[in-house]
Amino acid sequence: MNRLRVGVVGASGYSGAVATRIVAAHPAMALAFATSDRHVGECVAARLGAALDPEVRFLPNADAQGQMDRCDAVLLATAAEVSAYLAPAFADAGKQVVDLSGAFRLDAAGAARWYKLEHLAPTWLARAHYGLPELFGPPPAGTLVANPGCYPTAALLALAPLLREGLVEPEGIVVDGKSGVTGAGRQTGEAYSFVEIDGDVRAYKVLSHQHAPEIARALSRYAQGVRLVFTAHLLPIARGLLATCYARPRPGVTRGRVRECLADAYARTPFVHAVEPEEVMLKRVVGTNLALVGAAADDDAVVAIGAIDNLLKGAAGQAVQNLNSMNGWDQALGLEGLQRVAP
Repeated sequence: MNRLRVGVVGASGYSGAVATRIVAAHPAMALAFATSDRHVGECVAARLGAALDPEVRFLPNADAQGQMDRCDAVLLATAAEVSAYLAPAFADAGKQVVDLSGAFRLDAAGAARWYKLEHLAPTWLARAHYGLPELFGPPPAGTLVANPGCYPTAALLALAPLLREGLVEPEGIVVDGKSGVTGAGRQTGEAYSFVEIDGDVRAYKVLSHQHAPEIARALSRYAQGVRLVFTAHLLPIARGLLATCYARPRPGVTRGRVRECLADAYARTPFVHAVEPEEVMLKRVVGTNLALVGAAADDDAVVAIGAIDNLLKGAAGQAVQNLNSMNGWDQALGLEGLQRVAP
């Protein structure tokens, strides 16, 4: 079997490191190269614990484009401004591209406002596929995949089926998200030090988080007039993300119909499981590519909750899931053996 040769750019960040390990162990993929300015020349296997030849070494990020002939696909675990440049270059060369940044998640105006990007590749921006497989299907051939953000993944999986079926109002939605510290990437500032984070919970980027327009844009594919407020919070844990979403029910909506909606939406998906809302918890998903969703309703409110591992279903795991779909493989290939880290 010819393996898909996959390069990982930005392999020393949390998401990039996890992606590298998954690719290295994948039965149908082979790691073509891995880049990291932080670890240039170091052994990838030793640094990441990946199942690789010890001769495989980290290359500098600037060498990524020079490795095009060595790969069939590339995962970009890079900052948005870097992805905006690299993704079209690889895509123009006929390579499969999954971008883990936000560079291709919004339209041109949104990219300029929320990521300060003036896109040099508007055609690819327009063609980019928003890669949340359970809601938007497999990527069409010849597209660049914009891997969803971690908060949007959890919120959309919980909310989107309810909006799609007309069970909740599109206005007045509130999304309260809480994530482990790895969701912020590798940070060296005082605010992310152990002493500052331990025993604390705090909101950040209040009314200015780039995932708010991403959630709204995706939900707008199901209903007009979507208006929401999103707030992100930092938890004193390494990984795991919980999104609690509040919406107003349409007349006549019942708890049973809400529960049935989520169960029907994900009945045939390998990674998203609908459970009772009280059973949606981080310990059941961290270490896996699973998402748990659950919802409750009364006459005044619908509360929908989603939980994921922010580095897996919220980033690297979902990126590999998208690569699997692009190649016509089972979405779970190379991901089914991931085990949760809690007893």
